[in-house]
Amino acid sequence: MKEYILKPITTPPTVALTPKPDKPAVGRNLPPRQPLPTAVIDPAKPMLQLGLDVHLEFIMAVAQKDHANPHAPRKFTREQLVAQVKKWVAEGFQVYCVQESCGFGFVLHRELVAAGAQSFLITPIALNGKRKTDKLDARALCRRLSRWLDGTRDELAPIRIPSPAEQRNREGTRRRKFLAGAIRSLANRGHAQVSEYCHAQLPHRWWGPRNWQKLATLDPWVLGVLAKLRALIVEIERQLAELEAELLARVPAQIAPKGLGGITLVTLDGEVCDWRRFSNRKQVGSYTGCCPGEHSSGNKRRVGGIDRLGNGRVRALLVEAVWRFLQWQPNWKAAVKMKTKLGAGTAMKKKTVIALARQLAIDLWRWRTGRCTMAELGWVPA
Repeated sequence: MKEYILKPITTPPTVALTPKPDKPAVGRNLPPRQPLPTAVIDPAKPMLQLGLDVHLEFIMAVAQKDHANPHAPRKFTREQLVAQVKKWVAEGFQVYCVQESCGFGFVLHRELVAAGAQSFLITPIALNGKRKTDKLDARALCRRLSRWLDGTRDELAPIRIPSPAEQRNREGTRRRKFLAGAIRSLANRGHAQVSEYCHAQLPHRWWGPRNWQKLATLDPWVLGVLAKLRALIVEIERQLAELEAELLARVPAQIAPKGLGGITLVTLDGEVCDWRRFSNRKQVGSYTGCCPGEHSSGNKRRVGGIDRLGNGRVRALLVEAVWRFLQWQPNWKAAVKMKTKLGAGTAMKKKTVIALARQLAIDLWRWRTGRCTMAELGWVPA
């Protein structure tokens, strides 16, 4: 038999811990986190869940009291639904509503909140596979809401609701894009008219004062049509100039990085609403929709194109800004790391630009929230 000798346990010598160096001043006063909407539940009151399939003419609603079976679907107008919610709240119910975000804005949401309900919006999703009716969608939303309130957080992903002021700021940048598109449409209509009836070509910006004087030799009827189009274009350009001056006034004396114009910065701020809404870089990257799609199983991993989720307007602005940054920001740290891929051919360069667009959004979030400075990112101020 082997003999085991027990040795006394010696206490290791204590090591004096050196204090960690202080964090840079940039990271000390970080903005507070903005959590996504959550439900407030009072266990002393009965609960009533509402799944809403919203249309402009009517609203299909399915109600469920506590954990009972959902009621039969009912059709309401907006005014009738708000009145019914007020009645349920007066009876002592905790009313929770869920609907998919759509082109009707947040009018119904704000009215339900004012009526005493807790309202949540989610991004549109496929609720019933290949079967879709208003009643089925409302019932599916109601059941998902019930499971979400019970603690199954994967059932719903409520989105952040912008304030009325944030909505108006965002509308200004979107209206600018609409007006610019209207000018292009009217200008192309003028080109088509002259091409069809005169077999001629109009100069670029044919409605300008100098070019307009050169069109006096055209057919009088065609010239009359162009005059009406020109009047519309001139008026829209006037409105566009006023709107751009209003947008630029939001960042009058702010130092921005070279290659990121004032209009682009105002548009990004308007679409994001508030950069403090993001808590980490993953949330920022996901919001851009520039994250790669993936289909993996077992030992196989397949990464495809970007998922194109999130805000498409932000994604387009970021891609345009990256091409400008590659020209005006040669020391941008994110681009320096991908210098090899940027020179590996046209196809690889386009893919790299998409990856840089995601990284640019993250860098902008860091800069706009005070997590770092432009110098730390390798940016040169304009």
